[in-house]
Amino acid sequence: MPDGFILLVSDDPKKAHSLAHSITCHLPCRVAAPGQRRPAGTVLAVVLDVALDDPSILASLRGLMSHVRACARPCLYLARDLTSATLARARALGASRILPPFTSRAVLSAALIDLVQLCAAERAREPGVQIRAQAVEACALVTGLFDAAGSGRALSHEDVEAGTEIVLDAISEAGIQAWLETIWSHQSEVYQHSLSVAGHAAIFASVLGFRRSDQHRLARAALLHDVGKAKIPRAILVKPSSLTPDELATMRRHPAIGADLLAAQPGFDAETLDVVRHHHELLDGSGYPDGLQGREITDLVRLVTICDIYSALTERRPYRAPLRAAEAWSVMEQMGGKLDAALLKAFRSTVTDLRTASAA
Repeated sequence: MPDGFILLVSDDPKKAHSLAHSITCHLPCRVAAPGQRRPAGTVLAVVLDVALDDPSILASLRGLMSHVRACARPCLYLARDLTSATLARARALGASRILPPFTSRAVLSAALIDLVQLCAAERAREPGVQIRAQAVEACALVTGLFDAAGSGRALSHEDVEAGTEIVLDAISEAGIQAWLETIWSHQSEVYQHSLSVAGHAAIFASVLGFRRSDQHRLARAALLHDVGKAKIPRAILVKPSSLTPDELATMRRHPAIGADLLAAQPGFDAETLDVVRHHHELLDGSGYPDGLQGREITDLVRLVTICDIYSALTERRPYRAPLRAAEAWSVMEQMGGKLDAALLKAFRSTVTDLRTASAA
């Protein structure tokens, strides 16, 4: 049996104690209430023992279940009833198996052991299953965020946090190369770019020795940096040739649009808004939208700008082939005083020997 623990999520503390005792006879078990932070360590499977008729409970489970799906871990739901609404909600959360009310502890334990063993066997047969699951889940979360931004709905903070954690976990476990190759197997280039920049930001933060919390800040800002493109006409975003001056002017509105969009919603910090608005600013003042220069551009913005430019150069575009890593690096070196020289030098170590993800 692989190392790790069963995570039991329950809204009934008394029942949770009894269930945990029964599970622990076969597998290590930890208990959390809905909305409580996930315990550190490797989750082998999740047991959900919660009523799914409360929207606040469902919302509190979103981040946890995104992590479960991204890790390609099974989820067993202990149903309180078998109505079609309950079953649909459980499946939407990602339940691998649903047990009816009053299921015996012996059946529960046997089902859990079976799920964990099947999951371990699948991962042994196919080592790439987790990175693909992470990419699929991250793409789904970013798609939802952009769709919300495009339609004027509030962005889900749970989805932002879950997406950021998935990127950090994927980079930590599989590395930037595997992450890039996997996300570029999908087709939506706007979302791919956001995930690519977030991946580069995650590895860059690691190389710079950032603490996990600071890695999270940087990766989260990178994930959201292009959210303003949700309001740019798709015909401009995917145009297979150079943009006209008017189209270019429209495209260059996306940083300000994105920052205004997030500022109109509660919960987005000033650092994130700064990155979203200013990631196209350059140290010599030639960037946009505000023509900032030198010390007016914060370190977090400088970091994301480097990741953004490198990602853009090495990604496929409708109007050009991707550059190889060495070619992209040469272009960035030739930008001279537009980029932070010290950070650019540090960034080089993250892309040494890196293949072009979209061409691999």
